Amino acid sequence: MKNLTLRQLEVFAALADSGSRSAAAERLGISQPAVSMLMRQLQDDVGLPLWQGAGRRVELTGAGQFLLGHARTLQEQMRRLEEGLAGLRDGAQGHLHLGVVPTAHYWAPQLLLAFQQRHPGTRFKLSVGPRAQVLDWLKSHRIDVAIGGHPPGEADVEATAFARHPHGIVAAAGHRLASAGRIGWSQLREEPFLFREEGSATRSFLEHLLQGQALQVNARIELSGNETVKQAVMAGMGISFMSVHAVQVELQARRLVLLEVQGMPKWLDWCLIQRREAQPAAVVAQFREFVLAQGQALVASHSLLAAT
Repeated sequence: MKNLTLRQLEVFAALADSGSRSAAAERLGISQPAVSMLMRQLQDDVGLPLWQGAGRRVELTGAGQFLLGHARTLQEQMRRLEEGLAGLRDGAQGHLHLGVVPTAHYWAPQLLLAFQQRHPGTRFKLSVGPRAQVLDWLKSHRIDVAIGGHPPGEADVEATAFARHPHGIVAAAGHRLASAGRIGWSQLREEPFLFREEGSATRSFLEHLLQGQALQVNARIELSGNETVKQAVMAGMGISFMSVHAVQVELQARRLVLLEVQGMPKWLDWCLIQRREAQPAAVVAQFREFVLAQGQALVASHSLLAAT
């Protein structure tokens, strides 16, 4: 193990991410033979088989998974070291890479701006992706901290709720139910419903609500992403269940309306999601403190609804 190098671990992590030697070589800008040579040396140094499969695709063994976890930790520590030294040179106070689910990106920049005003030397990177991808980024140390809904119970992360997240049923402004007052769920039975894609947290939430109402709706079409759904609703294709944060501009412009359905809006939690680390980076600890203290007020200021 004394010959183990950071370069070997970097190539190993790229191989694990991409699943093939050619893709790892392209990602790192080196030749495929160089990847193969470094990986042979790594496996010889470790003394255990790290992957299986001699074809184009490789799959990590148990030992490979164990090594990958430690490689990620070492890469994260090196990143913190490099950024800390860079901060000492140019006066920056740290770098924060935040990952958020798509619905959070409607207000996440304002959250980062407010944090930067308190910590003006901090630099930021914001990445947006589906919940499963964001959690994978977090666990593989590609981001520092995440914001989303409650993660699945099997996710090996720590989640702390900091703000409320309203959801409701939206329709085009000219929809026949737009000014109907209180609406019972049964009145939605025949309405064309636009569903989010399979696996979406919003869709799962809606299906849970419909099951609770013992209601089967007219699921006319399935669409991917908030923006696509908004455009389809405004075009009159049907109604949909959406995050209120995602439709603020359209509600204010009266291009969409929130139907006054009985029991609506429904509320979920926004959570700050972190790895379980004994000592997170200083900027991550500062961001957590700020979000837990100020997050609710900042998120609520970007919603037409106030949590009750």
